Amino acid sequence: MTAVEAGRKAATPLDVARVQADFPILARRVHGQRLVYLDSAASSQKPRAVLDAMARFYETSNANIHRGTYQLAVESTEAYEAARRAVARFVGAPDPRGLVFTKNVTEAINLVAASWGGANLKAGDAVVLTEVEHHANLVPWLMLKDKLGIELRFVPMGEDYTLDLTHLDRLLDGAKLMAFTAMSNVLGTLTPIRRITDAAHAAGALVLVDGAQLVPHVPTDIAALDVDFFGFTGHKMCGPTGIGAMWARPELLEAMPPFLGGGEMIRDVRLDGFTTAEVPTKFEAGTMPFAEAVGLHAAVEYLGALGMDAVREHEVSLTAYALRALKERHGDDITIYGPSEPAMRGGALSFTYKGIHPHDVSQVLDQKGICVRAGHHCAKPLLRRLGVGATTRASFYVYNDESDVDALVEGLSDADDLFSL
Repeated sequence: MTAVEAGRKAATPLDVARVQADFPILARRVHGQRLVYLDSAASSQKPRAVLDAMARFYETSNANIHRGTYQLAVESTEAYEAARRAVARFVGAPDPRGLVFTKNVTEAINLVAASWGGANLKAGDAVVLTEVEHHANLVPWLMLKDKLGIELRFVPMGEDYTLDLTHLDRLLDGAKLMAFTAMSNVLGTLTPIRRITDAAHAAGALVLVDGAQLVPHVPTDIAALDVDFFGFTGHKMCGPTGIGAMWARPELLEAMPPFLGGGEMIRDVRLDGFTTAEVPTKFEAGTMPFAEAVGLHAAVEYLGALGMDAVREHEVSLTAYALRALKERHGDDITIYGPSEPAMRGGALSFTYKGIHPHDVSQVLDQKGICVRAGHHCAKPLLRRLGVGATTRASFYVYNDESDVDALVEGLSDADDLFSL
């Protein structure tokens, strides 16, 4: 019985051994060691259900969508639109017409900045961001600042690695948009989405949420969050690369100009102009990643069968174990950036260790088969705020267990032994 079948009977607790058996890559050995994959915050591994769904689609129904009337094309279009509905349900989107497929969250945020921002913002208008944003939710607004002369305001990070919302109302005064991450990819910090959203709406601002790190790990209900724009990405949630989504209120999408021009996003084209298709097709120009949509559909079914409550409980427990084990073994030699309370954070642990450069730490761990991320994690302003140029980041997911944490703890000792020579 697979983990999916088991999940249909009982969502909790997560049977990690059974989950691990669903991921073929975990059987691989690296440098003669078992693979310990601790980089899911960058990109998760893919279960057999996703790999099989995409292979089956390519073998039986591969054809371009929304174009042909022959059987394969009809099946492909139906599979694509079924994926849209399934993904919308998974994140609690109140209307699947608002779910636009994109390459990833980066493209989703660029869509909002270029289309909504380009049409609705002017010189002097304010957009509120935070100090903990990924470059994907910073650079598009910096580009718009250069182009239009908008003002950017920033919610600071407090000493406890959470957002300091003391002056939120002042920052929102007169603002047109509040854009923020739901969970920091560096700190693991969970953002109080509804609190910020309510404050933004009270100030007359729209709300955009970067849900890249939230959706794979925490039960998500967009309708309950009451946000206006919400982006997430497939490759971090057991799905394929090359596909993500931006959900937006359909009435906002209807009023926004198209982001890209070309095939399929049009109703009519003349030599003197064009009219757009209805949403969401209006924002899906050209041949879309329809096979990847099939894979993402399989991914949300897989995670849904495991139970997102069980996923979250597992990660809170594993993060608590990791925080405790790292501190007990390495004490003051390790600095972990992020909230110390596991319930206030996700499973991304960024740290520095004994002054050893994070890239060196990563290379030593790699020789033990342990995959971690080293660098600035596409969040340079945040790392400057932390006073470091880079960190090592270990991040956990459904296929990780305490033995993976133990391997990380022991691997750091190996790094210490090597660089103490």
